[in-house]
Amino acid sequence: MDSDDFSGRKAVDRCRCYRFCMMNMIQRVIELSVPESKEKERLDLLLSRQLPSVTRARLKRMIDEGFVTVDGRTRKAGHTVRPGERIEVRFPAPEPATLEPEAIPLNVIYEDPNLLVVDKPAGMVVHPAFGNKTGTLVNALLHHSAILSQVGGESRPGLVHRLDKDTSGLLVVAKDDVTHVGLARQLSERKMEREYRAVIWGRPRKLIGRIEAPLARSTKDRTRMVVNSEGKNAVTHYSVLEPFSLLSYIMLKLETGRTHQIRVHMASIGHPVFADATYGGRGKQLAGLSKERSQFAFTLLKSYRRQMLHARTLSFIHPIRKELMRFEAPIPEDMKRLLSDLRNAPV
Repeated sequence: MDSDDFSGRKAVDRCRCYRFCMMNMIQRVIELSVPESKEKERLDLLLSRQLPSVTRARLKRMIDEGFVTVDGRTRKAGHTVRPGERIEVRFPAPEPATLEPEAIPLNVIYEDPNLLVVDKPAGMVVHPAFGNKTGTLVNALLHHSAILSQVGGESRPGLVHRLDKDTSGLLVVAKDDVTHVGLARQLSERKMEREYRAVIWGRPRKLIGRIEAPLARSTKDRTRMVVNSEGKNAVTHYSVLEPFSLLSYIMLKLETGRTHQIRVHMASIGHPVFADATYGGRGKQLAGLSKERSQFAFTLLKSYRRQMLHARTLSFIHPIRKELMRFEAPIPEDMKRLLSDLRNAPV
């Protein structure tokens, strides 16, 4: 590991979370030392990069309200952090919990005192939001574990990263804040490896390819992401595992982890994820097909309602034990059935 890398072992060891009582409130504190070789950087940008699980809006609010100090002094978000300075981030005590634990079955494939790895089913929302206050993965986690990290905020306890509602597969969840910060850094610095499986429309011209296209939130529909030159850098690698007459079964690896990255990137090259209603995977591809192929495609779309995307493997360094952890989730039954239908296709 590079000596100037915050994710280095010494830096992780320096990252201390502890609890103390102040006016009957519980707070968590994280300390960071800026290495001597680190380039100068704005305080808000550095914290955003080092604590990717915390939203920029929340970090800005914490800086403005004095919960972040540099060498013991409060600073503005635009303060230039210099090598050798010590940053202390005090996470405000969470508001009284409004989330209810729910006895929802969880497929936990690994658990230890610091973290757990779950295989999320398609159809489950990861965290509560407008329109989804109950029945989420977070509600299930609160019932399963009495302790979850709070770095991501009271509405996202334990969540280091997310999967879309209709995407199945692996997620790692942190129980304590030190573990959360260590995992989040690996994620932001591209050291957490994630491999996906997907069924897409058509057959890419290149059977092995790399998509690099910056992504930003759509100005017309805030629930959608779009390729935008002013967006955040995003890189996806894919390889075709099994081509069919209408669709292809592919493997994907992420260099970055932007919202809807795989779905937007594949749609951008004309091969949206099959049955993805948001990004052109439920009908736009039917134009120009023969009658037989069109009927077959329509039958498949009636049978499979969710985007065929699955987070199959996940690997990372355990932040506490420093061991390589690798997990694999089996292909879900609906994707297996679709692949069987394609292998036995009449057209």
